Amino acid sequence: ELDGLNRGESSHLSPPYSFHLAVTLPVTAANCSRRGEEASECKRSKGEKEPGRASSSHSGESRRAQTQDCYSATVTLASVGKAVGDGVPAARPYPVPASPGSGLPINQDLLLMQKGTMMRKVRSKSWKKLRYFRLQDDGMTVWHARQAGGRAKPSFSISDVDTVREGHESELLRNLAEELPLEQGFTIVFHGRRSNLDLVANSVEEAQVWMQGLRLLVDFVTSMDQQERLDQYRQDGVRAGARDHRRSQMLQGWGQETGRPGWLSDWFQRGDKNQDGRMSFREVQRLLHLMNVEMDQEHAFQLFQTADASQSGTLEGEEFVNFYKSLTQRAEVQELFENFSSDGQKLTLLEFVDFLQEWQKEGERASDLALELIDRHEPSDSGKLRHVLSMDGFLSYLCSKDGDIFNPICLPIYQDMTQPLNHYYINSSHNTYLVGDQFCGQSSMEGYIRCSGEEGALKRGCRCVEVDIWDGPSGEPIVYHGHTLTSRIPFKDVVTAIAQYAFQTSDYPVILSLENHCSWEQQEVIAHHLTEILGEQLLSTTLDGQLPTQLPSPEELRGKILVKGKKLKTLEEDFEEEEEEPESELEGEQEAELELEAQFESEPQELSPRSKDKNEKKSKPILCPSLSALVVYLKAVSFYSFAHSREHYRFYEMSSFSEAKAKSLIKEAGNEFVQHNTWQLSRVYPSGLRTDSSNYNPQEFWNAGCQMVAMNMQTAGLEMDLCDGLFRQNAGCGYVLKPDFLRDAQSSFHPEKPISPFKAQVLLIKVISGQQLPKVDKNKEGSIVDPLVRVEIFGVRPDTARQETSYVENNGFNPYWGQTLCFRVLVPELALLRFVVKDYDWKSRNDFIGQYTLPWNCMQQGYRHIHLLSKDGISLHPASIFVHICTQEELEGADS
Repeated sequence: ELDGLNRGESSHLSPPYSFHLAVTLPVTAANCSRRGEEASECKRSKGEKEPGRASSSHSGESRRAQTQDCYSATVTLASVGKAVGDGVPAARPYPVPASPGSGLPINQDLLLMQKGTMMRKVRSKSWKKLRYFRLQDDGMTVWHARQAGGRAKPSFSISDVDTVREGHESELLRNLAEELPLEQGFTIVFHGRRSNLDLVANSVEEAQVWMQGLRLLVDFVTSMDQQERLDQYRQDGVRAGARDHRRSQMLQGWGQETGRPGWLSDWFQRGDKNQDGRMSFREVQRLLHLMNVEMDQEHAFQLFQTADASQSGTLEGEEFVNFYKSLTQRAEVQELFENFSSDGQKLTLLEFVDFLQEWQKEGERASDLALELIDRHEPSDSGKLRHVLSMDGFLSYLCSKDGDIFNPICLPIYQDMTQPLNHYYINSSHNTYLVGDQFCGQSSMEGYIRCSGEEGALKRGCRCVEVDIWDGPSGEPIVYHGHTLTSRIPFKDVVTAIAQYAFQTSDYPVILSLENHCSWEQQEVIAHHLTEILGEQLLSTTLDGQLPTQLPSPEELRGKILVKGKKLKTLEEDFEEEEEEPESELEGEQEAELELEAQFESEPQELSPRSKDKNEKKSKPILCPSLSALVVYLKAVSFYSFAHSREHYRFYEMSSFSEAKAKSLIKEAGNEFVQHNTWQLSRVYPSGLRTDSSNYNPQEFWNAGCQMVAMNMQTAGLEMDLCDGLFRQNAGCGYVLKPDFLRDAQSSFHPEKPISPFKAQVLLIKVISGQQLPKVDKNKEGSIVDPLVRVEIFGVRPDTARQETSYVENNGFNPYWGQTLCFRVLVPELALLRFVVKDYDWKSRNDFIGQYTLPWNCMQQGYRHIHLLSKDGISLHPASIFVHICTQEELEGADS
């Protein structure tokens, strides 16, 4: 029953269960050095059954016991059963995450977490309710109930936890500091688009227990993969007695009988901890993880049960081989392998080099690469020595990063980062402080750190964030969407969050796009907070103290935060003023006032609710000199025309465009816009009518060379897939070098009427198969997907296209399509490819399963796997599609 619950199956039981807590403690070699059969005697002396011989009522516990080292002592803590709840006999042992077999740490905090704790769950100022939280027996999940002994349900998995913050770091708990003690509170931050969980314990000690325990488990999960690999490779094989030798001979026999190499038996021995010739599902899971075999847990368990012919709850030698074959069998890959292998058993070094050159388009590096790939992916030591690749090694290569569609050359910083800022696309966010809609949504620092549970703007590589500032109470400026019902947050807290997270993902410069609506007095407070909180991170003067002749490069601005906003004077005037006698304070204020009036009269407002308020323009305050001085390279100016900009503006001045204005400029004067963006920065922002925080398609603005195409990052969908796809390259640093024809001041490129100097490219994509596609509706019993694949090209208008395969009925595990799609692409330098897998539904729109988006220039040709992402950009591992990609120049006289 418990095993079923761990797999996510429904149950008639109502956890948390009232059990005795069986704590498995390690016993030193001095106390118990027995191995093999002696270990079985040790178990029998404790009244335990032999592995695989458990009665049906206790089969779950017996199977779990097989994953633990038998050389242990079991201590029953009866008091824990009493604390867990009433009404259920406390009879079954309840293992904790302290067992050597599981590898989990032994820790007092974890034992206390398994007893359970009543804590206050906080969602808002008005929603604060007591809940009983308890770490489960697997040490990997936390359940909660209304009270101890009440009906419980899963709360979260440890693998879902990103980090644990103390109470004073929580925006919500700080707002309730007068009511709830901060030192007793903490926040659990999750991966993906899941809201934070704010909890307040009954004491500081209880809060510390949960914070330390959760952090320990999160660290354990994070490091488990690497550590287990090290542990496995440190074991130079299993040195056992005669029984183990006999069993080893038996295992070697399967290789001959099944066509599998002897290396599989070696792995079996490594995974069989207690050397009894049997492996539980948990042991198999860990072993396959070490073998880099991708698997969906639910499907793998079904195959495990099918392979368990003896119905013992474990797999023995031949059963394990059958299970491995059923899990890894790929007929289409086997056929491909045999086509290139002369004997159908292996690829020689020469055959593999030919495959890499001819089909994978690896070019001259194929010879060296072949040796590297064999060493990395061939599981057999003898195969590595002979420089050959088995079918298993070939499959491992195709499923790995080496066989991924995304070119590994484009993963690190691979572009020239020494060109002026205006030569780059810059990952930009709009209304960054919002985590919901623009009318009554929540304003939060999480917008800068996280977006609705997903990694937020800064942590996902965004390099331009927006801060909308208004006068607040007690002389402290606040950040919110003006004249709306969105909540308010202190500007000081926003700057603190930016200072902390600005360079965690990328150390290239961050731009603060200030929308300043404050009085003179609170502008001075803004300048003070920026200067004091950001410190040396803030760029407040030109880099070398000299008057610049072009914008600095991302490389020169590493680790710096730049302010974009209004500025009283030009840089030239600032430098001249330093050399002249200072004018009287009154004259300076009068001059500033005259200049600001002219600026504010002509400056369009970015947000529609207040842009149409003519009365507000007249009440605009004077710009504070101390805030003006912090604007160096990014002075905001009004746009009138491209001719006006060339005549009156400088390279360090920039304009913002609404999406409608930018679209009309592209249509009316596309080439002029391109040339404008070769020497000056442009920022495009979504329409104020997008009150639901929806997004536009950023591609058409990138086509014109616009650098800062601001997105509502809290809203997932096609548009954010494109944004994430473009900035996935170059280490996700937030800066992508524009194509050369968008950096040339004399460029003749027109985004609406592109004429390529090169021949058009023909892209052929054969969609071959899919692997382990997730259910769309996991709550629907027996739900099986009918998958189809849609390939979409985004670029200049003539290149934008989509095609799709037919659907495969009732097969999400290994659907096969074998269909080829053909595209003609005129400007590949601007093209993005989006692969979408959908669940066919004749009654309504096809349901989304997964997607992956990447730039054309990062695409690898050949036989490649595409590892799918969710709607929120989170990995759907191990879900993937297998394709063959080929590009070629269009033939003379071919139809367009």
